[in-house]
Amino acid sequence: ISAEERELMGAHGQYWRQKMSEGKIVVFGPVMDPKGVWGLGVLRVRDEAEAMALQNQDPVILAQRGFSYETLPMMTAVVPG
Repeated sequence: ISAEERELMGAHGQYWRQKMSEGKIVVFGPVMDPKGVWGLGVLRVRDEAEAMALQNQDPVILAQRGFSYETLPMMTAVVPG
């Protein structure tokens, strides 16, 4: 990982920590996939437009360095009650 990527990942993590403190994200973090590391986040949003707005303001997206998101809706979620 380059110094630039390390800096971008730091800004990316801080961005999502802030969104977590605002109640917009339930959990996020890197996934240790043997094919390559990637991240996963579970958002708490009203609709896809809100999810896209959050993603589009992520520093790694704003940097236009080839990072991207794949967004998939959950049909339902089981949470502690």
